[in-house]
Amino acid sequence: MPGGSGSSSRTGVRVVVVGDRGTGKSSLIAAAATESVPEKVPPVHAPTRLPPDFYPDRVPVTIIDTSSSLENKGKLNEELKRADAVVLTYACNQQSTLSRLSSYWLPELRRLEIKVPIIVAGCKLDLRGDHNATSLEEVMGPIMQQFREIETCVECSATTMIQVPDVFYYAQKAVLHPTAPLFDHDEQTLKPRCVRALKRIFIICDHDMDGALNDAELNEFQVKCFNAPLQPAEIVGVKRVVQEKQHDGVNDLGLTLSGFLFLHALFIEKGRLETTWAVLRKFGYGDDLELRDDFLPVPTKLSPDQSVELASEAVEFLRGIFGLYDIDNDGAVRPAELEDLFLTAPESPWDEAPYKDAAETTALGNLTLKGFVSKWALMTLLDPRHSLANLIYVGYGGDPAAALRVTRKRSVDRKKQQTERNVFRCLLFGPQNAGKSALLNSFLERPFSENYAPTTGEQYAVNVVDQPGGNKKTLILQEIPEEGVKKILSNKEALASCDVTIFVYDSSDEYSWKRTKELLVEVARLGEDSGYGVPCLLIASKDDLKPYTMAVQDSARVINFLYLVFACSKLCG
Repeated sequence: MPGGSGSSSRTGVRVVVVGDRGTGKSSLIAAAATESVPEKVPPVHAPTRLPPDFYPDRVPVTIIDTSSSLENKGKLNEELKRADAVVLTYACNQQSTLSRLSSYWLPELRRLEIKVPIIVAGCKLDLRGDHNATSLEEVMGPIMQQFREIETCVECSATTMIQVPDVFYYAQKAVLHPTAPLFDHDEQTLKPRCVRALKRIFIICDHDMDGALNDAELNEFQVKCFNAPLQPAEIVGVKRVVQEKQHDGVNDLGLTLSGFLFLHALFIEKGRLETTWAVLRKFGYGDDLELRDDFLPVPTKLSPDQSVELASEAVEFLRGIFGLYDIDNDGAVRPAELEDLFLTAPESPWDEAPYKDAAETTALGNLTLKGFVSKWALMTLLDPRHSLANLIYVGYGGDPAAALRVTRKRSVDRKKQQTERNVFRCLLFGPQNAGKSALLNSFLERPFSENYAPTTGEQYAVNVVDQPGGNKKTLILQEIPEEGVKKILSNKEALASCDVTIFVYDSSDEYSWKRTKELLVEVARLGEDSGYGVPCLLIASKDDLKPYTMAVQDSARVINFLYLVFACSKLCG
């Protein structure tokens, strides 16, 4: 597999050069810019631009020189925080400047939280005497072990032009083709996200789904990524290299996933990161090893009272893939099977809130089909981009632009008194200990628990509800903690994406009812003022306890009062 440039979408790379005074920073920059030995060098070189055609990736490099004097420390720190990469210099003929790398400069960069690649450049190589001729690996090995942020080291001389262009080439390369997302130097292995991305690419290229890339599939992959086919002898050579080092990397059918991963680890170990990045970028990945925006055509909402749903074709795909992973056909997938489903995604999207406990499971904790489809509906509503990306990660082969759809405005639906939406959102209000969480659990058919813990963060419950005539709709309940009400009331569009509000109160508690009344009036007023009014439903919980009798009579008066107030406001408006 010949390497390709694999350039990122960057339009430039900003390299900041730092180091002790007299280590040759300005001379290094002048020599790189003029491609000649500098005769007269200023104390601090002006910003210098290497044009796009200077290096093969055709991305311009801007080099910023700095002063190490104390009075310029503020400016130095500002430049470092704007850097894409840092070149840290020492003088090959001054041992003290080498010692200062680990005693001052590298700790200082950590203190400033400079999280960009660092290239260490040993300047003035021509002035180092033969008695100091220690190998670079011997000199820098211990320092690189301690400071893993160092990308590479190079020795150079502005006087003899030895390896001057290489310094900034390595800096550019470290930015355009970064090592950190791909490879763990401590473990000497590909990182999990890199493995997951490459596994997805392998599966896409394995057209006959036999678990190996045959010669034709390898060639198609090669042409797609590098615009050049492999010659038969090259294919034989690739397989031989893999077989020698990875016994299960090749079988009678072709190159296996194990062999595919081994090849990319080998490219990275040999410094050919541009090859692996060319593959990843051709299949839509950015530097974070997630699909880029240009591969995710997410539809745009034109109004806050619209929402995004999965199209019917995408829902059918999800039902089909659920069946593939429900190996024992019991109507549910185990956590391990769900993890397998998302092995080609950067990580499982449902391991954390708000998705983790938001859908129906069996008594054994396995996710039912209703729960599976419901979680996708919730993810699509809350984060359409993330939903579309994960749909593609798990193998959706349809048109990504048609996988999601934007619903009609809720205001139009209410006027027409009909809707084509399949997902409905409900906000659940109420004071602490009113029974909101119990209602959510009941909606997911979970048993009642006596253990009470107030809800502090976002909590959702989503399930498929059967309608008369066999129709199915998805209902999303979102519990609003009492301390979260203020945030809702301060946002004029908070109710725009809501279809109904529920107010829950403890029917045995006077305070619970009074506080619920206040919440109901406040939310109803927000709906009236914003133009996004929604139906309100009152629920009296804990009906098994002795009731607070005034609540029943009072609730009717509250509803009538609200109706009159808002009717008058409409007439007066």
